[in-house]
Amino acid sequence: MAREPIPAAAEPADPHADLGVRATVRLALTGRDLDFTSGPIGRAIILLAIPMVLEMVMESVFALTDAFFVSRLGTDAVATVGLTEAIITILFAVAGGTGIATTAMVARRIGEKDVSGARVAAAQSILLGLGLTVLIAVPGVLQSDAMLRFMGGSPELITSGRGYTQVLFAGSATITLLFLLNAVFRGAGDAAIAMRVLWIANAVNIGLDPCLIFGLGPFPEMGVTGAAVATTIGRGVGVLLQLWVLFRGGSRIRVSASDLRPRIRIILRLFRLSLGGILQFLIGTSSWVFLVWIVGHFGAAAVAGYTIAIRLIVFAILPSWGLANAAATLVGQNLGAGKPERAETSAWRAGAYNTVFLLAVAVVFVAAADPMIRLFTSDAAVIAHGVACLRWVSYGYPFYAWGMVMVQSFNGAGDTYTPTVINFFCYWLFQLPLAYFLAHGGGFGATGAFMAITIAEALIAVVGILVFRRGGWKARLV
Repeated sequence: MAREPIPAAAEPADPHADLGVRATVRLALTGRDLDFTSGPIGRAIILLAIPMVLEMVMESVFALTDAFFVSRLGTDAVATVGLTEAIITILFAVAGGTGIATTAMVARRIGEKDVSGARVAAAQSILLGLGLTVLIAVPGVLQSDAMLRFMGGSPELITSGRGYTQVLFAGSATITLLFLLNAVFRGAGDAAIAMRVLWIANAVNIGLDPCLIFGLGPFPEMGVTGAAVATTIGRGVGVLLQLWVLFRGGSRIRVSASDLRPRIRIILRLFRLSLGGILQFLIGTSSWVFLVWIVGHFGAAAVAGYTIAIRLIVFAILPSWGLANAAATLVGQNLGAGKPERAETSAWRAGAYNTVFLLAVAVVFVAAADPMIRLFTSDAAVIAHGVACLRWVSYGYPFYAWGMVMVQSFNGAGDTYTPTVINFFCYWLFQLPLAYFLAHGGGFGATGAFMAITIAEALIAVVGILVFRRGGWKARLV
């Protein structure tokens, strides 16, 4: 396929310009067509990270909004959300893993100035993602009761919560496409588009959540199921906006109907890259599923406290993933441009920025754990578990900062298998046995599982840094 050069922007922005803080923020939020393979690396990270951080904040708002309103329905409702999200992590693994491959391939083609290849990769990723989603959505809807029962849900919880689980699985395509299309925009360097889409999607979700949960005005009172309906509608609106931008213009990549014709060779290449990413997520998220199972042995209050704390933790971690995603885009584009040393420097710089950010968050979370958990519940047992989880996990934030940047840098280079191997050893062979031992054999109860999270994430950070320094990722072909 002939390569089509990326058209010049109508008003080209110079990344070398000596911009002030306000001008830099404005430039990042407008999403102008910038070249991230030249100019100051720190400036490139900031211009990418600002919209990516805001995008991640918006993604976490979905979870926090549901937790805030659902917590008013009682402990069983909160536990339903926690158990369902543990189950649906399989879908997030598929969406996230395919998104990793999409970002890597699109970023590499953009770095090579091959916009035709980038748009075909984007279109083929949509086909791949939807095909994989069907394989998960159908059994998820049909077997929701069995899944909740397997996760330890009581008969009462299953009765009140099955609708929530079924609706989320029925709307699986909105989850997959929201991940994939934003991965396309991030790989192309159009992070501001992904950010704006999630702003609108969240506005819809926030507006509908209380209406559908509590039956405000003309809306039916649907209880916890209403939270799933609101979230699915919000994500659906976001997907429609993404498709509009991707097919009608406004991004560095404009996909046409002809690009959706299946290209088996490209789909297989994406699947090969996606497999490593999916395995990463499955290994990581399945470990969270088993952590919920371990915590569940100590009662619904422990699960509810864990669920609320994790929502707060995700709220802090997802913005940090924005910096890690910026590193992935810079690594991919600079490798495509034939600048591996610039790619490596970008990763180290992003890791340093991320550490400063998460250290500040850790101080706040450790100091204010109790009042933060009380925002969501007044149950003393739930509060005790939530505070313990929030504090223990926060102790490991500096390690998470480096771990997530290293993982995303490997992924941006198209090396999705190195993080998979690291995750396998550090999560399955280390974290889960340690969590079970500390919780049961060590006598720490649910807190033992929280302690194991911090220890395992520290190990991932150390191993990731050591392997990244070896530089094998620079030779990966995408």
